[in-house]
Amino acid sequence: MLNRLSIPLCLLALLSGLALAQNVSEDTDNGPRPVKLVPTPPPGPLYIHCGALFDGKTDKIETDMVIVVERDRIKEVGKFSPPAGAQGVSLTNLDLSNLACLPGMVESHTHVFLQGDRKPGQYDAQLLKQSVAYRAIEATTAAHAALDWGFTTIRDLETEGAGYADVDVRNAINRNLIWGPRMQVVGRAMDVTGAYPLQPAYAWDVPVPIGVETVDGVEGARKAVREQLSHGTDWVKIYADRGGRIHDNILDTIPTFTLDELRAIVDETHRERHRVAAHATGLMGVHNAVEAGVDTVEHGNYIAPEDMKAMVAKGIWFVPTPYVAEYDVQWRAERAGTQPRESPGLRIEENTFRRALQAGVKIAFGTDVGAFEWDMSPARQLVTMVKWGMTPAPALRAATIRGAELMQMQNDIGTIEAGKYADIIAVQGNPLDDISVMQKITFVMKGGVVFKK
Repeated sequence: MLNRLSIPLCLLALLSGLALAQNVSEDTDNGPRPVKLVPTPPPGPLYIHCGALFDGKTDKIETDMVIVVERDRIKEVGKFSPPAGAQGVSLTNLDLSNLACLPGMVESHTHVFLQGDRKPGQYDAQLLKQSVAYRAIEATTAAHAALDWGFTTIRDLETEGAGYADVDVRNAINRNLIWGPRMQVVGRAMDVTGAYPLQPAYAWDVPVPIGVETVDGVEGARKAVREQLSHGTDWVKIYADRGGRIHDNILDTIPTFTLDELRAIVDETHRERHRVAAHATGLMGVHNAVEAGVDTVEHGNYIAPEDMKAMVAKGIWFVPTPYVAEYDVQWRAERAGTQPRESPGLRIEENTFRRALQAGVKIAFGTDVGAFEWDMSPARQLVTMVKWGMTPAPALRAATIRGAELMQMQNDIGTIEAGKYADIIAVQGNPLDDISVMQKITFVMKGGVVFKK
């Protein structure tokens, strides 16, 4: 009798447990109610009078323009015109007539879980002395800073030992719990055994954290992709090379993954309808990444001419990060008490950037911020890009619509036009005359909510 009853009773208990779990998940009335720091956008319409407007669709600035915002979207953009017979009456609710308005900027390569890692000890201290919980708190302050600097959208390229906490930060922003930009995230980047230790090397018998997920072999590569995407990441990131030396004006780095491993990662990621970002700084790292069909080449300090041609043919994006190299030159000179000197590596980077412009490679703005501290605007790299041959309008487009295209968000962000999110920033001065004004953002609106004024 007991044996006959045991199966129905177990089944009843299982069904009851499932029902309870379903009820708990659906019981929104009695669910947790965290405090939401971000207000909802006003219903509108809100009229924004811009003294000048760079809408990101062209390389021109229009003067005396009005942007009409309803809730979180732009409804209309046009010339400012007061109603007939109403001299001195303004249609606008928000007067930015002394400022130049632009689309919210897009930062395509950030690290909100790093607060500096270029100087000795910075990286190790964060992984060894700070809990993931504490680092997540600092990450929210970095996200807040990104928005304050005028970056309403970022692509954050790994947590450096903090697991998938970037997914949580992204979700908290999306749920209006905290201020921050729209985010796409990668969670843990991938590298091979022995290629990503803490530096300087610790004793072999002392276990220390690793800033990436260690991945080896073709099957291991496919499994790692599946695992990472299951945690809610948007991209997969791989390290295609490390270290290296300079010879004959070429940065010759050490490849990490085999070409078969890289192809497996790319194939599995694309099969799952996601994309791959490749840290690739030198000759063979870039070559293997391009051969494998990655979607973006990050850093790309040296790219061979034939690989540039392949990037153009395959539509692979280039996200150069020249300010990091300039930052390194500056702080090392300060530490030594000397004047900054252009390094051979920096000259190679500049040459690569200029060749990429000439070759027609798709370029998006990204700085690797987090490698340098978040208390300075990443927009300072726009100055470097202009110095290296990109005129101001294309540089601004690299930091707006091009970044949106890289992230496949061009239908929602990247330009100021009807139907897109009301992500709007403003500066004093004309950025087409002086690109450095982008480092001093006066006004920030994200999704119809004014964050900074």
